[in-house]
Amino acid sequence: MPFREIARRMTVPQDFLAKILKQLVTRQLVASTRGAHGGYKLGRPARAISFLDVIEAVEGPVVVNLCQEGHDACRMARACTLYGVWKRGQEQMLDVYRTATLDQLAMAELRPVEPVHQISAAGG
Repeated sequence: MPFREIARRMTVPQDFLAKILKQLVTRQLVASTRGAHGGYKLGRPARAISFLDVIEAVEGPVVVNLCQEGHDACRMARACTLYGVWKRGQEQMLDVYRTATLDQLAMAELRPVEPVHQISAAGG
């Protein structure tokens, strides 16, 4: 799909979209083709790209709380009783993000148009 068409359908500024698409292309979640008939398409099937793949491509690793980056990230880590709670919460959230795929989340405006099959009435 052409770049300008994606921006129009999603109603996002072209500068913003360009930055996001560049990151998605770098992570091979999206492929770009140059030229008159160029544009962008998914780098693999939508069902094979998770919400987590997209988030991490744009934002980096998802961390709910600073302490989840490692015990050295927080000076209270050794005495903290909440570390396990944060860890379980993060694991559950990441599981949700990992199982949500683009084919489930795609905006109707960006889904490929399905050809309409006409059924002819059989006379007799």
